[in-house]
Amino acid sequence: MAGAKAPRERGGYTEDVSAGQPEEHGLRFEVDGEIATITLDRPDKRNAQTFATWSALARIGDELPERVRVVVVRGEGPSFSAGIDLRMFTPEGVPGQGSFSSAARLGAAAFEQRLRQAQRGFLWLRRPEIVSVAAVQGHAIGAGFQLALACDLRIVADDVKFCMKEPALGLVPDLTGTKPLVELVGLARAIDICLTARTVEAGEALRIGLAEQVVARDDLDSAVHDKIAGLLSTNRDAATATKRLLQGARSRTLEEQCAAEGAEQAERLRALFSAQP
Repeated sequence: MAGAKAPRERGGYTEDVSAGQPEEHGLRFEVDGEIATITLDRPDKRNAQTFATWSALARIGDELPERVRVVVVRGEGPSFSAGIDLRMFTPEGVPGQGSFSSAARLGAAAFEQRLRQAQRGFLWLRRPEIVSVAAVQGHAIGAGFQLALACDLRIVADDVKFCMKEPALGLVPDLTGTKPLVELVGLARAIDICLTARTVEAGEALRIGLAEQVVARDDLDSAVHDKIAGLLSTNRDAATATKRLLQGARSRTLEEQCAAEGAEQAERLRALFSAQP
C-alpha cells in the first residue's frame, strides 16, 4: 500500500487505497465520524481479491482512526466478492504481484510469512474496540466468504450465495475463515460446507447462524444503517469490555468466565464513579 495517505482525523472523507501500486487493490475506504466503510470496488471482476487487496486491508487496520467504533465491509455491484482473482492461478499471475505458483516457489517459511501478512488484513476486524459488519449480497465465495466470516456480524441480502471453494481447487481455506465457521455452525456443518464446496443460500445461512439478518437486496443498506445505529447507542467502553468477554468465553471455564466478568465490571465501575464529582 505504498503511497497511500494515512486516514485524516476528520469526519466524512473518501480515500483511494490503491494509489501508488502496480495493480489496483480494488478497495475504497471511507470514514464518517465513528463509522468506517471498506468497499470492495471491482464490480466488473465481481470484487475478486489479490495479494494487493489483502495488503490494503491490513494497512487500513493499522491506520484506522481511534474514534471509529463500527467498520462496515461491503461490495460494489451485484456480488460481495467472488473470491480470489483467477489470474493468481496462472503462471503469469497478477501484474506486479506474482501468482500462487511463484509464491509456492518461495519455500515453506517464506510462503507462510507472506500468508501471515495476508491474514493480517482479516484478523484486525475482530478487535474488541470495534464491531465489524459485513453487508453481503450475491456471491461470497472463497476469500469473499472468509472476509464475511472475519466480521462480527453478517447482514445479508436474500440473493446471497456463500461457498468455500478452496477444497474444490485443491487448496484449503487459509484467510482466517475456518475457526469462525466452526464456531458459528458447528464442526459437522463446517465439514459439509467446505468439503462439498456447496452453495449456502440466504435461508440456510440464517437458520444455521452464518447470518444475523436476511433482507431484500434493495433493503440491505437501510438494514445496515439501522444496525449501526443500534451498535452506536451503547457506551463505547462498556461495548469494548463486553465484546472482550464474549470473545474469551469459549476458551474459559464457567468459573474463569465469572472471574473475567468481575474484573471487567470492577474496571467499569471505577471508570464510571471516578468521573463523578
